[in-house]
Amino acid sequence: MNAKKSSKHLWIIPVYGIFYLLSFSFLESHVVDHREIIQSRLDDLIPFSEIFIIPYFLWFFYIAATVTYFALFQKNIKDYYHLLATLAIGMTLFLVISLIWPNGHTLRPRSFERDNIFVDLVRYLYTIDTPTNIFPSIHVFNSVACCTAIGSSSVLKKHKVLQACVLLLTVSIVLSTVFLKQHTIIDVIAALALNLICYQLIYKYQTILAFVKALGEKRKKKIFRSDSF
Repeated sequence: MNAKKSSKHLWIIPVYGIFYLLSFSFLESHVVDHREIIQSRLDDLIPFSEIFIIPYFLWFFYIAATVTYFALFQKNIKDYYHLLATLAIGMTLFLVISLIWPNGHTLRPRSFERDNIFVDLVRYLYTIDTPTNIFPSIHVFNSVACCTAIGSSSVLKKHKVLQACVLLLTVSIVLSTVFLKQHTIIDVIAALALNLICYQLIYKYQTILAFVKALGEKRKKKIFRSDSF
């Protein structure tokens, strides 16, 4: 397989990446008179913890490393398309929701009890990322999507230590979104639910097709029996 043929599928990443970043920048800078505040009482009970800034920032390396691996090193091209399709569906739906239903929360602390390097990193995060356009959480959605792709990979699923580390990192990233007051429990639940839907549609589509086919055959038999009388 020549280099040109083996890399022809890579165009999707920069094209969609540019589209997403431009769209997200527009949504972040677009002034909206009213945003729907989506938070629950449970969010108020979750304490702020700056230590979670570590897994939160590791998310960027995690997503980049996963996409790079599946794009350049994964032999099964189907696994690559499964991952890209999942990410594209979730991120595009997020953009659409943010456009037609502007949302946000008011959970960020106004002051910090401690002063350390982790708090400084949180302050920096707050300056570059507003508490708006949060539903569903892309941090959660992309993390679980990558975890699913790695767990479903015909090559990587054999490496138990890697699977355990990826799962631990994914869980810590999910927790970081609420402990840093970047997202609400509602954002997290929505992201997990969307992951489940995408998994069924993309990874288990053959099962769905078989189920639909079975329903069709059952219906045909019922019609045949009713016509025979």
